[in-house]
Amino acid sequence: MTQSNQDTLTGHALIHSLLPTLDSSPGVYRMLDAQARVLYVGKARNLKARVSNYARPSGHSGRIARMIRETASMMFLTTRTETEALLLEQNLIKQLKPRYNVLLRDDKSFPNILLTKDHDFPEIVKHRGAKKRKGAYYGPFASAGAVNRTLNQLQKVFLLRTCSDSMFDSRSRPCLLYQIKRCSAPCTGEISKEDYASAVRDAERFLSGRSTQVQEKLAADMAEAAEAMEFERAAALRDRIRALTQVQSAQGVNPRSTPEADVIALNMEGGQACVQVFFIRANQNWGNRDFYPRAGAEVDEAEVLEAFLGQFYDTKEPPRLILLSHPIENSDLMEQALTEKLGRKVEIAVPQRGEKAELVEGAARNARESLARKMSESATQAKLLAGLGEAFGLDGPPKRIEVYDNSHIQGAHAVGGMIVAGPEGFLKSQYRKFNIKGEDLTPGDDFGMMKEVLTRRLTRLLKEDPDRKSELWPDLLLIDGGAGQVSAVQEILDQLGVPDIPMVGVAKGVDRDHGKEEFHRPGQRPFALKMNDPVLYFVQRLRDEAHRFAIGTHRAKRAKAVSATPLDEIPGVGATRKRALLAHFGSAKAVSRAGLSDLKAVEGISDAIAETVYAHFHEKG
Repeated sequence: MTQSNQDTLTGHALIHSLLPTLDSSPGVYRMLDAQARVLYVGKARNLKARVSNYARPSGHSGRIARMIRETASMMFLTTRTETEALLLEQNLIKQLKPRYNVLLRDDKSFPNILLTKDHDFPEIVKHRGAKKRKGAYYGPFASAGAVNRTLNQLQKVFLLRTCSDSMFDSRSRPCLLYQIKRCSAPCTGEISKEDYASAVRDAERFLSGRSTQVQEKLAADMAEAAEAMEFERAAALRDRIRALTQVQSAQGVNPRSTPEADVIALNMEGGQACVQVFFIRANQNWGNRDFYPRAGAEVDEAEVLEAFLGQFYDTKEPPRLILLSHPIENSDLMEQALTEKLGRKVEIAVPQRGEKAELVEGAARNARESLARKMSESATQAKLLAGLGEAFGLDGPPKRIEVYDNSHIQGAHAVGGMIVAGPEGFLKSQYRKFNIKGEDLTPGDDFGMMKEVLTRRLTRLLKEDPDRKSELWPDLLLIDGGAGQVSAVQEILDQLGVPDIPMVGVAKGVDRDHGKEEFHRPGQRPFALKMNDPVLYFVQRLRDEAHRFAIGTHRAKRAKAVSATPLDEIPGVGATRKRALLAHFGSAKAVSRAGLSDLKAVEGISDAIAETVYAHFHEKG
């Protein structure tokens, strides 16, 4: 890796001065500003040739020209192949989030359906995360809702259990799911192991795209039952066939000639982009999801789609076929990178006719509609932010609003919550929780709690960005409280040297009613907004969201504390050994009083661990 930073040179001149240090190797380059913040990450088949393009003083788009002007240093990393450069580039973009790159902002994992293989009577469940448990995984599904709908219908068709192994083992009679014909109750022997295994095989066939075979088998079984005058069984099989048909109709388009693909369509308008992804697996539509990558008015479709593919599949397994609405520049390179990742051939195509083209057009239509809705919501949000800025006397519409709230019960399990909102609505990835640590605080001291939270938040901001140039600095602080809270917060702002951050306290007002809120600003008289003012409703939504987040964080902390036991403090005693000790003795108190020989008798507790536990309770002080 090489790095250069020349105090006297910036922009074209700096880039030109670096050219003699480069060769024609493939690699990745980073452009940094004067504060060493990464502006852009790019890949190159030939580093010298690619970087020399930036050394030209003209011929660039406005976006690239601005980026070049801000460049004060560059970093280079050579790779063995261009494929390695592509993978490294996308990895760095996700880590560093450079201002001038196209950035995929929503990168959550997708759920799967898991059919377990580690039990005589497999369960079928929703699964998200690492695939550690033994079993067959089917997915991805676009959302938890898509999985739940499919699971709900599969329960009706195949009657497979969804309960945990521990619940299965503890049953002495069938549960409600058996009564409503959603489970065959293998836990109490209502179905034989052989018949249950047959149902599991049918479920596997369906999830693998062989639903026709399943329907034919169920139809034959129904006819056989009717022939034998087993009308109740025939009716049950008829209901299962209907449920299977419902699953297929609920999935909408189920392509016949495309067994496995991700259908990815892009729509761009007014500098905003929407990417719609449809998941086709086992000839079935397993849902769709829309994404809104950060792009800009001067970025073209090829660049947005290529950046999206690289970042989207960085942590996800690609399918064998990826159908795109627009061609990308380096499709051969992207195919090669994804093929290496998957371990088998991945094809990228832009279909022009037939069923695959219809799939892409369907995704493109969804992208257009989703972006239109998003832009409408953004326009409304922009109007509300402008109104907020006017109502609170700000210099303009705030781009980042931070709202703070505390939650506790008589001072116990106290937490502070911070939510963030801006032009794109609530930014949930920016939410933060604060465990109140102040040992000198009086229980229930809301002023003290707010002081601690704001001090910690702003101290960290000052450490990370003392020049206050990043987008992480708030344009407005909303505090839950009146004049006292505002005065306490202003004191903190003054002490930290950032007294100019606009701040408003939202007090409940007369009768503590919604709609009668009073707003407090430092050194000014409190005021109220009209009852039907949209800005008032907006502030109420912000405050309610902060309250919801703080309450949820507090409850989670309290639940964790309630479930804690003295066993948690013993080294070497994890969740499994803790369960074994509690199951054997009944309570942590009984464990603390147990003799060494009794502890050694517990299944799963070795002699060494038994001695550690005994010593923990009997050799203190």
